[in-house]
Amino acid sequence: MGCGLQRSLLLIYQGEFVSAFYMYPAVYTLIPLFLLIGLNVFLKVKRLNKIINLLAILSISIIIINFILKFLN
Repeated sequence: MGCGLQRSLLLIYQGEFVSAFYMYPAVYTLIPLFLLIGLNVFLKVKRLNKIINLLAILSISIIIINFILKFLN
């Protein structure tokens, strides 16, 4: 299910944002998720946990839907 994440990050680094999305659509929710988790380690903001939970659920949903769609093709 995580196949393509590293290649997607490399494509973002190279500036190929659309190709990165097609490679691994959840990359655009995982990047802010990990940044917010790192920020939450240093700053304890009450509402930040809700945003992290929402991004985590959204990321997991995208990963599962992407996996199912690739499996069906």
